[in-house]
Amino acid sequence: MIEVGFIGLGNMGQPMVKNLLKAGFKVKVYNRTPNKASEVVEAGAEQVNRPCDTVTPDGIVVTMVSNDQVLEELVYSPDGIGEKLGKDGIHLSMSTVAPDTSRRLAKYHQEKGSFYIASPVFGRPEAAEAQKLWVMSSGNQGAKERVKPIQEAMGQKVFDLGEEPGNANVVKLGGNFMIMAAMEAMAEAFNLAEKNGMDRETVAEVYTSTLFNCTVYNGYGAMIAKKMFEPAGFQLALGLKDCNLVLDEANQTKTPMPLANLVHNRLLASAAKGRGNQDWSALTKLANEEAGME
Repeated sequence: MIEVGFIGLGNMGQPMVKNLLKAGFKVKVYNRTPNKASEVVEAGAEQVNRPCDTVTPDGIVVTMVSNDQVLEELVYSPDGIGEKLGKDGIHLSMSTVAPDTSRRLAKYHQEKGSFYIASPVFGRPEAAEAQKLWVMSSGNQGAKERVKPIQEAMGQKVFDLGEEPGNANVVKLGGNFMIMAAMEAMAEAFNLAEKNGMDRETVAEVYTSTLFNCTVYNGYGAMIAKKMFEPAGFQLALGLKDCNLVLDEANQTKTPMPLANLVHNRLLASAAKGRGNQDWSALTKLANEEAGME
């Protein structure tokens, strides 16, 4: 039985741990809010009191946390995993963070004799529960081969994006940007139909059954058509964080992204209106308001 550490038991982390347990892995878990571990402990995980306690010699630790700062604290702090992973240990980072954060952490781990694999995922909590995540993977080739059974236990396909550690994060951020843009497009199209006397949900069904029969449009189309933004599968505040990361990378690489600026303003205005804890599809409320429909 292979032992794995897992840090971060939010909406995504909990079902991911459960799938690891179902696949036969022995899992040690840590979360800053200890009571969030109750479900996975009941399922067979072992709860520990410090991040470093999730580490076994030459072992693998998975992190699934909310932002770059939390991730770096988990690595660099005295109770963190950075010093303890040791030679040939692997940090499998599945959080959505900046490419530069992954590059810094990869360099740090290399200096310590361990490895860092960037492995963010596409998919909401229900996809994580169903083992249907799409898993990105970039970093040292040998380390990627070692963590692949863990990734496969949590997802339906692993995409190898090369050895440059920031690659997986670039792809993840680009994908999240396209989801935001698609949500804005759906809102505007549904509003146009409704203003012409048609039922939004019927129009959403037409689009998702024909031209746009894909995961994003099927999943978010119904929510936007029904104007149902709670409970949040992915909070708007986190969407704003990701959009900021997209624009940071765009500025750094001199890549004009005018549409990203538009959805950023949508997210920023939505957060200012107190919608940060709603699903990130709530950014479409602004289009409804501007159309006089709220």
